[in-house]
Amino acid sequence: MGAAVPAAARRLLALTLCLAAGAAQPDGRAPGRKVLPPPSNLHYSFGLLCKLKWTWNPPEGISSGCDLKYCTDMLIDGIPRGNGECTRNLFREEDMSLNEEVHFKVRSECTFENISEPSDWVEISTPPKGAAGTDAVAINCIWHNLEYVVCTWLPGPNASASTNYTLYYWYEGMGNPQQCQNYIYKDDFGCIFNFSIPNSTYMYPSISILIRDNSEEIRPVCINKNPTTIVKPGPPRNVTISKIDNELNIEWQKPSTFPSTCLAYQVELKDSKSNSTKQHEVKHSTNFQFPSVHPNTIYIVKVRAMLEVVCYSSNLWSDWSEEKSIGEKTDFSIYTVLILTVPLIVAVATVILLMYLKRLKILIYPQIPDPRKIIKRMFGEQNEDSLNCSGDDFLNVCIPDKEEIHYLVCIENPESSTSENKDQKCPALQVKAM
Repeated sequence: MGAAVPAAARRLLALTLCLAAGAAQPDGRAPGRKVLPPPSNLHYSFGLLCKLKWTWNPPEGISSGCDLKYCTDMLIDGIPRGNGECTRNLFREEDMSLNEEVHFKVRSECTFENISEPSDWVEISTPPKGAAGTDAVAINCIWHNLEYVVCTWLPGPNASASTNYTLYYWYEGMGNPQQCQNYIYKDDFGCIFNFSIPNSTYMYPSISILIRDNSEEIRPVCINKNPTTIVKPGPPRNVTISKIDNELNIEWQKPSTFPSTCLAYQVELKDSKSNSTKQHEVKHSTNFQFPSVHPNTIYIVKVRAMLEVVCYSSNLWSDWSEEKSIGEKTDFSIYTVLILTVPLIVAVATVILLMYLKRLKILIYPQIPDPRKIIKRMFGEQNEDSLNCSGDDFLNVCIPDKEEIHYLVCIENPESSTSENKDQKCPALQVKAM
């Protein structure tokens, strides 16, 4: 019996400790500590362009020894963003995209007082406006040469063809938001607006860009950009190339509006001999020398610029400068033309010779007349034809001596001129020459 009593006492003690532990930490709070009241009157409002602002009132009945702060946190589309903070402010303002649901919560907390527990969370949600899938997508903005910004986007998949997106932009110190006026309508939509901040080199305020439609059915979308991350320098200017003692000297001018220490360059060199392309990096200089220049070779050069990370966070290269070339190359096109045309000419000439061979043979080897025929024609035919050819006549024309006229005479015998023979033909004919 004596041994059983301590065992029962131990079980009773364990049960007591468990109950005490449960009473000491209801919802994670220690017993006997005061729970602070939460902030009141939490609401939100839209500030300039893409800013969403939450405000609240302080809780009542807070002791003077409490260093009261307000801890806030938010979830965007149900996903924690890890951007909680604790401050003494009665508001919080953040840049939001406006096309997502934002769940905001705040509670009060005493920092240096150990007798008070933080209050419960006070929560509020901000649903997006407009229909899902109607907001602009694939938004891309580039700050060209620190002078102007070009933003492009595509219409939302659920947006109608009549949707007319409008772009607004704003940055701190600008005043009221401005509407973009110079729109682009090509493969995608876009707009161009001036953006330059005088007397500033490295520190630029964040720029807010809102793209929306006047219709409430189209969901607005906001983006906030650090301008230093979207800078694109202009191409190098006035590129020149010269040849000095078998060495190429390439020079150019830096893009305007940038300090020389903030730019690096890439020189691309292509030669006609090897048909290869080489790229060379150049830092903080606007000239480059390339040795070992070959004769009878054309060199083509172009240059582009990039920003140094010590000045800007952008990784955008400029466009290539205009190509410049130097050198001469032996023109083998004449030889190629001759190689192709000479056999063709020979072939054509051969065909022509074959077609007109007989005529060419007659022209080259004329027929020699027969001397016997010439002599016979000169002497024999003159006697037979009774031609009187005057040897003194240079025309050698033969003229007959006398024209002969032949008559046909019918002689009739008188003795036989009887009536019987009247109808008979002439019995005898006699030809007389006159």
